[in-house]
Amino acid sequence: MAFTSAHSLILILSAASMLTVSMANRGWSYGFNNTYYWPWGPNNGSPGSNNTNDDDDGPSKIVVGGSDNWHFGFNYSVWAFQNAPFYVNDVLVFKYDPPNDTVFPHSVYQLPNLWSYLRCDLSRAKMIANTTQGGGDGFEFVLKRWLPYYFACGERGGFHCREGRMKFMVLPLLRRWHY
Repeated sequence: MAFTSAHSLILILSAASMLTVSMANRGWSYGFNNTYYWPWGPNNGSPGSNNTNDDDDGPSKIVVGGSDNWHFGFNYSVWAFQNAPFYVNDVLVFKYDPPNDTVFPHSVYQLPNLWSYLRCDLSRAKMIANTTQGGGDGFEFVLKRWLPYYFACGERGGFHCREGRMKFMVLPLLRRWHY
């Protein structure tokens, strides 16, 4: 399949949307005159943030889904948008109950690219947490690099990803420098 202008447009729109998701819902009320903290203001916290680290100098532990945790039917793409930006070295915590007679199993997969994410195609995805690792304190995943991360539940052949909205993406930013 040849690379067409339609593919270029999709890549440009995808990059723009990832940047938007990474920067959404942060204190724009501080304006652009405060270049020391531009554009997020002196605090990294926002009213909807799951940031568990009040110290702005280090990584945060962020529970995926907040108090809702990782479960079928929750829109994690909206959650990621509302809790962005995420930063390099932040820790995502996936919490979910181990499977039993009343709880369906969940897992966490990292998808290799935007196309796999959009299609919930798990064929080249990497399992990063199995169905039991989300219990207790949950499974922790460190956002180690400045690159887009795509996450999805891999159960039922991608059904939880497609129909249960158990997928999201983040593009962690570099932490701002303090002078």
